[in-house]
Amino acid sequence: MAGRGNTGGRGGRGAKDTVAEVRRPEVRLPPLVAYDGEGLEADGDYDGVCFEETDLADASGPGARFMDCELRGCALDRTELVRARFIDSVLTGVRGVGTDLAGASLRDVEVVDARLGGVQLHGAVLERVLIRGGKIDYLNLRKARLKDVVFEGCVLSEPDFGDAQLVRVEFRDCVLKRADFSAVRMESVDLRTVAELDIARGVERLAGAVISPSQLMELAPAFAAQIGVRVEA
Repeated sequence: MAGRGNTGGRGGRGAKDTVAEVRRPEVRLPPLVAYDGEGLEADGDYDGVCFEETDLADASGPGARFMDCELRGCALDRTELVRARFIDSVLTGVRGVGTDLAGASLRDVEVVDARLGGVQLHGAVLERVLIRGGKIDYLNLRKARLKDVVFEGCVLSEPDFGDAQLVRVEFRDCVLKRADFSAVRMESVDLRTVAELDIARGVERLAGAVISPSQLMELAPAFAAQIGVRVEA
């Protein structure tokens, strides 16, 4: 499966000159070998493996390394992947609740049409990652570092970006419900095409982000409340 390479700015130079272009992952998977094992191994090394509809619920693979791998339609309920590394890999149609990826590293990774809830990615490092389609509830990215990450056409319900660092991150045609941006640090974060921008906490931390004029109007009451301004007719 091929990732989408860098694309030109939308609408010519003027619109995108205000925010740095995100570098998207370019995943080129080699011929893969079907996984024929059971569960996962701690510090396991998986290279060029295809996990097809594999039930990994309650499996434990802390510190595992996945390189040039594809996880397609896998169950990840309560799967323990603390400090795991995903490199040049694709996760398609994965599903589950309580997947633990705390401290994990994702580089040049595509996550497509995922259905996940309560995913733990606190302290994780994401670089050149595309999350496209699907729905993720209660995504925990506290203290994570995101660089060149695109959320595209997905629904994020109550995501927690508290104390995270976001550099060149684009939220494209997606939905953000009750997002927590407390203590977040942003640089070249593009929110302009978010279909629904609902910020529960941290509206004062949007320095470094770009929003649209219509979003500014929608967020005006929250901005006013933050600086103590009363708005009365």
